Amino acid sequence: MMRRLDPEKLYVEFRPGVTTTEPILGRKYTLTHSDITVELFLTIGLQFAYNKITSMRDEVLAEWRNSNCGLFLYVYVYVGDYGPAMNAIRNTIFRRELPLALEAIVYGDKKFTTSNPLLINAPIWIQFDSTDPTYNQFEYWGTAKDYRL
Repeated sequence: MMRRLDPEKLYVEFRPGVTTTEPILGRKYTLTHSDITVELFLTIGLQFAYNKITSMRDEVLAEWRNSNCGLFLYVYVYVGDYGPAMNAIRNTIFRRELPLALEAIVYGDKKFTTSNPLLINAPIWIQFDSTDPTYNQFEYWGTAKDYRL
């Protein structure tokens, strides 16, 4: 069963330079969380919220990009270089939690996708970054529409 987002536990911050409707290109998302309170914190800005990234490196970073196939949501997670056992654990956790993270991004920025309706059908591509080739993957994960509440 897929875990669903609890909107009451999502806190969204818009940084200078972005509004609830623009820009598209250059719009960056930093999603962090609290293991203690199970709250999610989404920062939307022109830069990633590096000040919110901890040494655990368990954040989800995303941004709208353009390719010759059109706009897409590029998502980055750092599986890492922690050795085979820890890399496997981190990969498993990211894969389990990414649907929730994508729901948080889509829900937290819903006025944006409503005002830019083509984006709801834009593909989502996930970069799993690791020095271990087993976990260093680039994968299609559906569209924003798949993660709407």
